[in-house]
Amino acid sequence: MKRTKSPQAKKVSAILVGDLHLREDQPVCRTDNFWDAQWEKLMWLQGLQQKYDCPVYCSGDVFHHWKASPYLISLALNTLPNHFWTVYGNHDLPGHNYVLRDKSALRTCELAAKATAFDEAHWEQEPNKGSLFYPDIDRTILVWHVMTYKGQPPWPGCTDLSAEQILTKYPQFDLILTGHNHKSFVQELDDRILVNPGSLTRQTADQIDDEPSVYLWYAESNIVEKVGIPHTKGVISRQHIEQVEERKARYEAFIARLNQEGDPELSFEKNLEKYFQQNQVVKSVKDLIYEQLEA
Repeated sequence: MKRTKSPQAKKVSAILVGDLHLREDQPVCRTDNFWDAQWEKLMWLQGLQQKYDCPVYCSGDVFHHWKASPYLISLALNTLPNHFWTVYGNHDLPGHNYVLRDKSALRTCELAAKATAFDEAHWEQEPNKGSLFYPDIDRTILVWHVMTYKGQPPWPGCTDLSAEQILTKYPQFDLILTGHNHKSFVQELDDRILVNPGSLTRQTADQIDDEPSVYLWYAESNIVEKVGIPHTKGVISRQHIEQVEERKARYEAFIARLNQEGDPELSFEKNLEKYFQQNQVVKSVKDLIYEQLEA
């Protein structure tokens, strides 16, 4: 049975969501008012929880930085959905260290009874022997903030386990909810599933074509249903990356010309000065080049 087929007339057991990354600053790739956008998404999630009257399981990184401002924490306390369960992600932890969690914004949410942290598998923790047992249904759940992926490794030399490898390594769990990778996917193995919901909002340029989503989980059949998060298209820009690439190309062209026009009898610094004089390079550019040479 395909685990992502939408069941008929079944009660939703939980809403599965990934990295929230609540933040006060504007991601460089966003061209809209990101501050308003993130709260709109969170209020939508709040409404979804009220509609289905079920817990929300989040795979970590509730905050973009563990030392969130009181203002950001206050808004999170007012806007996080009811029955919100999560684990500590690397962004939630000072120095990515679980021992220091008492200093974090997420810990404040716990103390305010607005969030409950699973004591299972936080950032850089291996899953312990215990697991969450879903009430009245023979299902075991693991919520884990860990890098994983589906299909080909995301970069050469990647040593993280794939979703299929995680399902194989931990056969005791019917549902494994993961975070950290902001891409949305579901991996199935036998009658078990791993769900990586992706991030609540798009905060990097590589998410320009992403469709943010959450998943509804039906414990009885162990099936999930993907639900798209309302979002505005055309608000992600790659301009800042293209500007960096253009600047890099100009530097490379400059160095190539310098090598062609330089006098082999002069030192690199003298050739550099000679180039500056012949091409009337402005002082700000010269200062930047000298600064890089001294680094």
